[in-house]
Amino acid sequence: MRLPFLFAIATFAALFPLGSLAADDSSDTESQQFFEKKIRPVLISECYSCHSAEADEMEGGLALDTRTGIRRGGERGAAVVPRNLEKSLLIKAIRHATDDLQMPPDKKLSPEVIADFEKWISLGAVDPREGEAIVAHRYEVDIEAGRKHWAFQVPQAPEIPDVQQSDWPITNIDRFVLAKLQAQGISPVDQADKRTLLRRLSFDLIGLPPTEMEVEAFVTDDSADAYEAAVDRLLASPHFGEKWARHWLDVARYAESTGSTVNFFYPQAWRYRDYVIDAFNHDKPYDQFVKEQLAGDLMRSENSKQQAERMIATGFLALGTKTLNERSGLKYELDVADEQIDVTTQAFLGITVACARCHDHKFDPIPQADYYAMAGIFRSTETCYGTIRFINAQRPSELLTLPADAEVDVAISALSDSERDRIESQMDRVQEQIRNLREPVQRFLTSGQVSLLQAQLDAYESNGDPKSLAMGVHDKRSGPQFGNRRSFGFGQGANRYTYDSTRLIANSPVYIRGEHDSPEKELVPRGTLQVLTSTPLEIPRSHSGRLELAEWIATPNNPLTARVMVNRVWLQLFGRGLVPTADDFGLAGQVPSHPELLDHLAIGFMDDGWSVKRLIRRIVTSQVYQLSSTAEDQALAIDPDNVLLWRMSLRRLDAESLRDAMLAVSGRLDEKRPIGSAVARQSEGPVNRFGGASITRSIDDPDNVHRSIYLPVIRDSLPESLALFDAADPSLITAHRQQTTVPAQGLYLLNNEFVLRASDEAARQLLTLSGQDKRIDAAFVRFFGRKATATEHDQANRFLTSYPTETPLRFRPGRPNNEHARWSAFCQALFASAEFQYRR
Repeated sequence: MRLPFLFAIATFAALFPLGSLAADDSSDTESQQFFEKKIRPVLISECYSCHSAEADEMEGGLALDTRTGIRRGGERGAAVVPRNLEKSLLIKAIRHATDDLQMPPDKKLSPEVIADFEKWISLGAVDPREGEAIVAHRYEVDIEAGRKHWAFQVPQAPEIPDVQQSDWPITNIDRFVLAKLQAQGISPVDQADKRTLLRRLSFDLIGLPPTEMEVEAFVTDDSADAYEAAVDRLLASPHFGEKWARHWLDVARYAESTGSTVNFFYPQAWRYRDYVIDAFNHDKPYDQFVKEQLAGDLMRSENSKQQAERMIATGFLALGTKTLNERSGLKYELDVADEQIDVTTQAFLGITVACARCHDHKFDPIPQADYYAMAGIFRSTETCYGTIRFINAQRPSELLTLPADAEVDVAISALSDSERDRIESQMDRVQEQIRNLREPVQRFLTSGQVSLLQAQLDAYESNGDPKSLAMGVHDKRSGPQFGNRRSFGFGQGANRYTYDSTRLIANSPVYIRGEHDSPEKELVPRGTLQVLTSTPLEIPRSHSGRLELAEWIATPNNPLTARVMVNRVWLQLFGRGLVPTADDFGLAGQVPSHPELLDHLAIGFMDDGWSVKRLIRRIVTSQVYQLSSTAEDQALAIDPDNVLLWRMSLRRLDAESLRDAMLAVSGRLDEKRPIGSAVARQSEGPVNRFGGASITRSIDDPDNVHRSIYLPVIRDSLPESLALFDAADPSLITAHRQQTTVPAQGLYLLNNEFVLRASDEAARQLLTLSGQDKRIDAAFVRFFGRKATATEHDQANRFLTSYPTETPLRFRPGRPNNEHARWSAFCQALFASAEFQYRR
């Protein structure tokens, strides 16, 4: 379906004419996970003693241990009104907004917990609790029954189905899909035209539109292998890694700051980003990719370069959010381990083990003991992420020092002697100022400046060369089980407090209700999930267990690993996974639409040496992938969501591809990979420094013409070009991005400096051609990969002719005349059109 071009010009697509896409099938599951991880534990620990069936007397007639009770409320009214914070009395109570309504009454919950409740209610207050109150911290788990779940059984090679339309399939993928379609009386639509197909393929494989030369060469190539040659060319492109790394970074919750309550930079995070890009470009076997991210530091390396690469890979475990102002060291350690368990099990296994922190898993056969078996592995691991001790951030860590002879890139320039002298002199002045201050609070605040200055020096060797540092993990020392601890003190006098954490490799106890001050006496041996293995992991006493865990996940006998990755790839190519809940293959997730096809692909993936490129090639060379996006009334009536794959689903470009396409079409794109990032050049410290440099300008710098994957990723402060167009929240594990259609997107395309500059440059290129019709043709080929129709020629000519010549809409440097302004407005209309923004 091609929408009228004049409509795009008239409206600049302020409201996208294609409307919103189908609702995200995984939203309910993700909301339930949020409730289980963030909401239920707090209700249990802080509220149930007075507001549940276990309470001696139900205070205020308010029951908070069931969904019905929390929504009905008590004597004062409804405690929770979904999507309405003002009417939800629970929010007023936990905010301690009034003297007569404060819960808990003896203390106020932390700001991050209050924010979690506000988010929960704003998103609809999803609450899976049914029936009577559930207050015990354990549920009955039947491991043997759980093993019968389809996802917990090893994939078996299915029989290739026979199909009636035997001349239609190209690959076995097509046969599985066609068999399902024929069973429902649906016929697939025709194949997409070559121009549409190449544009789809280019965006899906490298995240960029095809050039004019590439389009014309493909259209005129009548050889039998023209399409396969285009696939191979794109798979070999260095841009392939930049596109597919972004998908994995969504899952890995990649960011360059801690987020949470106090937001501090991760100046070394970029190394992990580049590791992932290189891994996809070099087609690193996925099983090796898994092991390197979980235990690369423990793997044997052939040389220093490989050792450095594998150390950097473990940044996967260090990148998560950090609550740097957490006062309890033990709770902080448990929270870090919890976050690592969550990302490991969702990313690689597609299950939500972290839901078992406070109680046996509500849905899956995962007892709380299994959670703490894994917690022992990650608690025996030292997480190295950097940051500095600064005012309310008291959880700094070391960084990994990479091998000196690995010759890795560094993001900062050498430190001159004069610059070192300047920093040291400044430190002396600040320290003298501290000595002269009498007020302890002022001394404490000023001492933060010393930390910032010291961090600048600590980034360099004594000779001024930048240190080769990285985020990552390493094992703690081995020793007596769960005995030795380390303690730290902070503050003075009555304000002094201490925290401690485990120093050595050790097993972990179960913590009742997940509370750090309620451990059980018995320790749980380090290990993994009973439902997925018949024999426990054998972990030597001196090992954390990370390597053993990584090898167990990466084995072909693990029923989930290959399936989960195959499903992630399918999701990115079709917009919907064979399993729609890509991060939840458990009992609460949805069953696969084509289970035999999923297993067929998973087994082929492993047989092909876990090659992601071969998997993608197999999928995109299928007939199913090459279908047009045309809608058929009969098929729509039977399968409106296209679950059975009778056509290609229409999808908007992701945020990065949309921005990159503007750069590419306008000729502004710098294809060279930058070393480091804007954050890497900021050094350690808080994102918003007192009286210091800010990274705000770098986040939305219109002069940054590198690919979007290299933009700074600051938690809670994404670039506007990404945030407005549904980029992943870097604080969350994101398999499937939501797609929204909101007016702010249209306003961005109308007014943003980045869009205006791209329009100006695209117009400048068109003006090198002679003749208005020739320019219009060139513009359509560059923007859409096709020529303009006669009707579109007429509409474009009318727009260009009617554009005001005496008073341009906006004079800008670089627009030397009205002619340039006219063509810039024309290009901006093309950028804002639905056809440019959507991949068909």
